[in-house]
Amino acid sequence: MKKKEDLKKHLSPIQYEVTQNNGTEPPFKNEYWDEFGDGIYVDIVSGKPLFSSKDKYDAGCGWPSFTKPITEEEVEEKMDYSHFMVRKEVRSKSGDSHLGHVFDDGPGPDQLRYCINSAAMKFIPKEDLEKEGYGEYNKLFE
Repeated sequence: MKKKEDLKKHLSPIQYEVTQNNGTEPPFKNEYWDEFGDGIYVDIVSGKPLFSSKDKYDAGCGWPSFTKPITEEEVEEKMDYSHFMVRKEVRSKSGDSHLGHVFDDGPGPDQLRYCINSAAMKFIPKEDLEKEGYGEYNKLFE
């Protein structure tokens, strides 16, 4: 895992604020809220795959929303009692990055809505998976 000083050099201010300080970017004013191309979303800190566009939907909240992660192993949930609310925070295990929150109002069979900050992720389009080192995830789009 990268040290905080290194992360400050490699992340934009909003990426650092979101991932390292549990920040939140503005709704509808973030990079991926309205991105619906085929591909995967990876942790901006560790590069580990987090979510697939196959599980993304428009929840109307202004942030990227997903029904489930690509693998349960890379995403962990922690109780969050900040801002006078009780929520489940979503973090990446490998990057120890704050990603967003998960709610139980989603459309999938588990009724989960992973509401994730764009600043915590990088989108890898389907056509770039191989060259970016994520070729094994092409199977998600066959």
